[in-house]
Amino acid sequence: MESSDRREYPLYTVDAFTAVPFCGNPAAVCVVTEDRLSDIEMQKMAAEVGLSETAFIEADTDEEFKTVSRFRLRWFTPTTEVPLCGHATLASAAVLFFVIGNQSEMLEFDTHSGILATRREGEEITLNFPLNPSTRQVHDRAGRNEDFLELFKYIVDEDKVLAVEYSSTTKKLLLRLHDNVSREFLENLKVDTQQLMKCQLTTEVRGVIVTVIGSAHKEIKAYDFISRYFAPWNGIPEDPVTGSAHTVLASYWSIVLNKTEMCAHQCSPRGGDLRIRLRGDRVELIGQAVVMVTGKLTI
Repeated sequence: MESSDRREYPLYTVDAFTAVPFCGNPAAVCVVTEDRLSDIEMQKMAAEVGLSETAFIEADTDEEFKTVSRFRLRWFTPTTEVPLCGHATLASAAVLFFVIGNQSEMLEFDTHSGILATRREGEEITLNFPLNPSTRQVHDRAGRNEDFLELFKYIVDEDKVLAVEYSSTTKKLLLRLHDNVSREFLENLKVDTQQLMKCQLTTEVRGVIVTVIGSAHKEIKAYDFISRYFAPWNGIPEDPVTGSAHTVLASYWSIVLNKTEMCAHQCSPRGGDLRIRLRGDRVELIGQAVVMVTGKLTI
C-alpha cells in the first residue's frame, strides 16, 4: 500500500482509576472520524496494542470531538469485543475532557450497553452505569454445584469461600471470601487462568471476581471491600481495575453493608481505587485517570 493510501488515527494510552502513573488499569483510546474502521480492523488494532481494552470513540468530524457531548463508543480486548468496559470508558472521557479539550460538563456514549453518561467533577470523572445484581448460588457440600467446584480448584480453596453469586447480565461469577481472610492473602492468591479456560461449564462464565470485606481489617479500613478480577475467557488473565466488575460488586456489597456509598480497592499488582454511589438501578463509579502516551496509529 502506498503511504498516501494509509490512514492515521489519534491513539492514546491512559491509566484509569488512579491518579498515579503506572498504576490503575491501562487502556488505549482511538479517536475515529469520517474514515470509519471495520470490525475486523478494530479487532486487529486491539490485538496490536495488546492492552486489556482498546476503546474506539466515533464522531462525524474532528471538530465534533471538541464541541458535541454525545459519541459512539465500542470496546475490544485483544481477542473479542465486549459489551461494557468501565476503565476504558473512563479513559475515553479523560481524553475528551483533558486532552482534546471538550468543554461539556457531561458526555454521553452510545454503546452496546445503552447510553452511558460521564461527568467531570474537578480532577475526577463519574461514570453512570447500569447496576448488575447477582443471585446466590449453592456451593456447599449439601448442594454441590459441580461447575463452581471445578473452578474453585484453580482459584481458591473451597473452605475460604463464604458465598458464591452469579450475574447473568455480565456472566461474572463472584466469590466472597470469609471475613477473616486478609488483604495479603487476596493479593498473593495464585489463580491458574490457563486451567480455568479448560473448565467445561454448563453455566457461562466470562469472568471471576474474588472479593472480601474491607472494614473488618485494620490494614484496609479505608475501603468497604476489596477485590481481584480474572477473565482469561476474554484474553485477560487478570484485569488491574475493572469498572464492569464493580457494577456487580456494588449491587452485592450495598445489600451486605446496607450502604449506597462505598469506597473500593482492586488489589491487583497495579491496584486502583473507586468511589461508588448507587442511584436506583444505576451505579456511579468515580475515579481519576492519567494520560500516559499520545500518538498516532497508521494502517
